[in-house]
Amino acid sequence: MNSIPSYRNIWNISYPIILSLLAQNIITVIDTAFLGRVGEVELGASAIGGLFYFSFFMLGFGFGNGAQILMARRNGEKNFPMVGKIFDHTLYIFAIMSALLILFTFLISNQLLKWFISSEAIYHASVTYFNIRVLGMFFSFANVAFRAYLVGITKTKLLSYGAAIMAVVNVALDYLLIFGHYGFPEMGIAGAAIASLISEATAIAFYTIAILVKHENRKYELFKFPRFNKEIVATTWSISIYIMIQNFISMVSWFLFFLFIEHLGERSLAISNIIRSIYMTLMIHVWAFSSSVNSLVSNSIGSGLHDMVLPIIRKVNRLSILITLLVIFITVTIPGLLIRIYTDDITLINEAIPVLFVVVGAVLPVALANNWFSGVSGTAKTNVALVIEIFCIIFYLTYVWLVIFKFDVSLPVVWISEYVYIFLLGAISYLYLKFGKWQTKII
Repeated sequence: MNSIPSYRNIWNISYPIILSLLAQNIITVIDTAFLGRVGEVELGASAIGGLFYFSFFMLGFGFGNGAQILMARRNGEKNFPMVGKIFDHTLYIFAIMSALLILFTFLISNQLLKWFISSEAIYHASVTYFNIRVLGMFFSFANVAFRAYLVGITKTKLLSYGAAIMAVVNVALDYLLIFGHYGFPEMGIAGAAIASLISEATAIAFYTIAILVKHENRKYELFKFPRFNKEIVATTWSISIYIMIQNFISMVSWFLFFLFIEHLGERSLAISNIIRSIYMTLMIHVWAFSSSVNSLVSNSIGSGLHDMVLPIIRKVNRLSILITLLVIFITVTIPGLLIRIYTDDITLINEAIPVLFVVVGAVLPVALANNWFSGVSGTAKTNVALVIEIFCIIFYLTYVWLVIFKFDVSLPVVWISEYVYIFLLGAISYLYLKFGKWQTKII
């Protein structure tokens, strides 16, 4: 890459990521919608159990982001064989991490959840979901590795196909296992966890076969599985450790957010889980453009074009604004219809609509802020990104704790916390890229 990418190039990188995230999000939507038909306890428990799982998953996701930055940098340098070595070593680390996390979580997870959850029914359902879901930790991590590789080399089309396959498998198994159709056992929330595990394993099989078959991947020399190289791991780790901590803290803050809301009652928790699922859907394009920023920034720096970083982010921001405005328009036009996907309870729908409007308003600032923040990570200054994240989350959780436990406000006011977090994140990230000293970072 020797010039600022065109809008078409940015879109060609981003839209397969959007499609892949859309397909993956269908899994969450269907899980939530199906469990909403089972009961409010299962609906709330899937939020807590899922977020508890993803708190640990985000450690691997952070390592994958660090690997993506390195693979993108080496791709920009045209050091293609090293891309494959980084990928293979990422799988080594993920195998070790998943084994340790499974052991660790099985030793302490039930007791941790017991301490935090006040409802006995939600506690038992959350434990059921989490203890099954965690068995597929390596499958989740391996999907992260494939995503890091494909985004890092800016060849993202396979992501949409893999995610579509995963979504189809998951939806089919959800239908069969949650409700017990066609002779399958009726497993409820446990069925949702099993469906997610199997669908992720299916996606890994697809990515492996597709990459081995596709000729253009051969120059990257994936799946050679060389002897363990401490230098490769150390370099990846030096970048990833801060992202791992950052992502873990970020997900834990979500987990704490829902634990705080659980004290408002099962109804508030159920509404918040619905809103969270819709919010994640509204954020799909945000994460896709953010991921593109990360890769484009790292590739441009690898090519020695540091002065392209800010123009790239500004260009991506313009595309983000257009897509975001369309998403907002659609959402505010049919809020009740969106919520009805998850529940037929009219009271629940009416109570959820004001919260949805609060969340919709946050999507545009989130889109812009995430791009600036991903730009910071793309420069490989991941330690700075971690400091920014911690600072913003402290303010975020402080706000949530105060409005729930001290001021006893309504649920929509609690969700205004998104604005507190995102305005701080965007402002600090932009100022760092504008005035900070990130150009000298060598990896």
